[in-house]
Amino acid sequence: MSIALRHYTATILLCLSLLITAHPISAKDEVMWMEAAMPPYFIKSGPFQGQGYGDVVAEIIREHLTGYNHETMTTNITRHFYAFKQGEKVCSIGLYRTPEREEFMHFSIPSFLTLPAVIIIKADQYQTFGGRPTVRLSDILANEDLVIGISKDRSYGVATDQVLHQYADQANVVEFTGQELSLNLFRMLMMNRLDGLIGLPEEALFQAEQLWVRDQLMTLTIEENSQDYDNWLSAVGCSKNEWGARIIAEINKILLSQRPSQLYRGAYERWLDSHSIATYREVYDRVFLESLE
Repeated sequence: MSIALRHYTATILLCLSLLITAHPISAKDEVMWMEAAMPPYFIKSGPFQGQGYGDVVAEIIREHLTGYNHETMTTNITRHFYAFKQGEKVCSIGLYRTPEREEFMHFSIPSFLTLPAVIIIKADQYQTFGGRPTVRLSDILANEDLVIGISKDRSYGVATDQVLHQYADQANVVEFTGQELSLNLFRMLMMNRLDGLIGLPEEALFQAEQLWVRDQLMTLTIEENSQDYDNWLSAVGCSKNEWGARIIAEINKILLSQRPSQLYRGAYERWLDSHSIATYREVYDRVFLESLE
């Protein structure tokens, strides 16, 4: 073998060696963020695309969670939970912490303070629902003449979930799934295919404005949600394995540093009416910023 050929061969081997040894050091772990089209939480289309409060907070977390490649997947909640149960490298930023979910998820400290779930109805059906601004959900669901729509596999907070579980087998409690689920539920409500649906107050305001029916809709406070603030708080969830535990530990540090910021708090406030903001800010400072579990 000539000197030139030996030199060329040695150079090739050295380059290959550097590539093999450098790859594990430079490769970044990946986080797949599971999201849903559920405005104004995540806004996936239209003039406000990417400006939902989930969009903003997710970007804050990703910006500070360095050392990872971040990807997103928009799909329904049922697909979310399949990925979690399979132990994939997936996380979601705003999930209610429930005993069922703790079997296959690690949870962060609270990542969101949102107003609790309400019953959303057409304003002309106010008397049908008792003519009172606050109702017991159990009484509503016990009335089999009222058809109530909910999202399949979605949690509405522990108190609401407990009532829904009691009435899950009744024909008047109808579960739906699919993309653009929030919008489709509101459309069914306006077409009188539903008498009411369960959602968050800001969902009602957003969808009412998108459908140009704000004066035709109203929300009813759910009495079962008034016992404590647990139904206001949600957290980041990641798969329940060593990878998920490590990610959650890093996310907790980010949340502690970022939750007090105006950018973080303003992500949700933007979608509230002026009447709700004062109450929200008081609870944010007194409850949310002190919440570590």
